[in-house]
Amino acid sequence: MSELNIRNAIEAILFASGSSVPVHRIATALELTEKQAEKEIETLMAEYKSAQGGITIIKLDDSYQMVSCEEYAPQIRTVMDLRRNTPLSQAAMEVLAVVAYNQPVTKAFVEQVRGVDCSGVIGSLTAKDLIEEKGRLELPGRPLVYGTTENFLRCFGISDLSELPEIPQSSEEDKPEHEEAEGDDSQLSIFKSDEKAEDSHFADDSESAETSADTVQDAMIAATAEEIIQEATKD
Repeated sequence: MSELNIRNAIEAILFASGSSVPVHRIATALELTEKQAEKEIETLMAEYKSAQGGITIIKLDDSYQMVSCEEYAPQIRTVMDLRRNTPLSQAAMEVLAVVAYNQPVTKAFVEQVRGVDCSGVIGSLTAKDLIEEKGRLELPGRPLVYGTTENFLRCFGISDLSELPEIPQSSEEDKPEHEEAEGDDSQLSIFKSDEKAEDSHFADDSESAETSADTVQDAMIAATAEEIIQEATKD
């Protein structure tokens, strides 16, 4: 199969799917390696971008999707009689920021950061497909852990979580003298424990997993976090 035919086949697959397609499935269908498939998809994406039409292709983690260009959203909404979603509340924006920058996290961790019950807000964000259950921790009670969804990436126009703005770092003077109390079973102590991390499929080795509650609180207040969440509610 020629390169042109391969790209045409990829285009047909993405169009027919209507949703995101993992690159490994495209590679399997076309009898290519994932690296070869990604190269052809990237070329196709560049062609769509240079054409400046009404359709484009976006990357969502290890998947790709054909979508309409955002500048034509008002016309599409009018034709399809779509209504704007109800904007997220400030509480929902804060919870989503905590989950996005520290995932996977438990409800207890989110509530520790915000200082209030977050059951209703987490349920609302789950219903909007912005966060989802990622499994359970191997701890007493087996608490659920949450993370952001592919729809989260799509709403924000990013390919993966590495494109999120960096969390403002607090100075040494601002750090609390006693960040973790003895016997604390919060999400912070869960992810700081090497022994527990080895037993959990959801332990995060990144620096965000070790971010203190105070630093996360600062990040939620920062304009970057608010801008990100507001972007998710535009359509």
